Amino acid sequence: MLDRYDRTAFDPPAGRSRVRLTVTGRGSDEHWDVLIASERDRVRLRRADPRRRSDAALVADRDTWAEMARDVRAGLEAYRSGRLHVRHNLHLAIGLLAATAARQPGRLEVRLAGPRGGRLSSLQAGRGEPVLMLHGLGATKASFLPTINALAASHRAIALDLPGFGDAEKPFGAAYDAAFFARFVAQAFDALDLKRAHVIGHSMGGRVALELGLQHPERVQSLTLLTPSLAWRRPRPWAPYLRWVRPELGVLQPAPRAIVDPLVRRLVPGADSGWSAVGVDEFLRGFLHPRGRAAFYAAARSIYLEEPSGPNGLWERIEGITTPSLFVWGARDQLVPAAFARHVERAVPHADHIALDCAHVPQFERPRELHAQVLRFLSSHPMTAGGDALVARRR
Repeated sequence: MLDRYDRTAFDPPAGRSRVRLTVTGRGSDEHWDVLIASERDRVRLRRADPRRRSDAALVADRDTWAEMARDVRAGLEAYRSGRLHVRHNLHLAIGLLAATAARQPGRLEVRLAGPRGGRLSSLQAGRGEPVLMLHGLGATKASFLPTINALAASHRAIALDLPGFGDAEKPFGAAYDAAFFARFVAQAFDALDLKRAHVIGHSMGGRVALELGLQHPERVQSLTLLTPSLAWRRPRPWAPYLRWVRPELGVLQPAPRAIVDPLVRRLVPGADSGWSAVGVDEFLRGFLHPRGRAAFYAAARSIYLEEPSGPNGLWERIEGITTPSLFVWGARDQLVPAAFARHVERAVPHADHIALDCAHVPQFERPRELHAQVLRFLSSHPMTAGGDALVARRR
């Protein structure tokens, strides 16, 4: 795998990084460190130094490593099925997998830089009609790895880090509301040379996708909203007080890893295994950064304070959605109850709805059912024939 290392598929973080590879089974485990320098085109492999903390970790049994050595695309399937465990910095870990894959059209790419040199943190794979994916509050582009894996055979699947999260820029004092994020996504369309695309949004990303459909309907071929964040219809008793709280104060909040890490893991069931561990790692990676913490508070505040009614209220505004739309609800979702569907049915009567037996993250909890429905929906709303419709002219 490491002999195939190719920087053209991966933008590593600045400086030097350490990725720990663990081979389990057949007696005692083996531990190796891959040392990556952003200014070099090669990597070094060393026996792991237990005294050194790794920036990312990949753990699998010997058979899984052998599969990935033959074809690293097996890594995404192993990751989805739980045979490959990825921890800590997912951009770095998945980037190493991308950089060691064989060169072929539509291979996985892990990027920090846009085509014109601007910072744009993304994962993408596949060829075909473009599908742009937007993550939820506290998550990152990595939350769409199962979806990229499912769609890449027939589509160009692209997942972005929204500003303030993951490896994206974290501008101080930004609004971090739906309008702010939608402007960023519209700019990302231009950076990626996309004239039009299908858009999938999860949770907060679903609200951003709706805003994009309202502000730029000419660029959105279809909307798929996974348990989307929507304005509260019930009274919000804390709203008058929260309006006076400045999220920028999060920059000054002490947040030592030794305290925050165990606290978050106690609050999240199963936080040290499976998809929960992945989500906690990505959340902590952002929250432990002062500007990431301020961005998280600002985005959460914006969600809570959004007006549900009135001329600028969400429920009146989304009546203007004309784009083909699919809403996906979780029957056991405690954050965005499936009962929201009846309100959406009144506001957007042309939309399709499905409910899955899951909580808030269907792409992890019910991947096969979800992705079968998504592929069916995308195929029923194809783009205009001809590649010119998919890609904007280069300036």
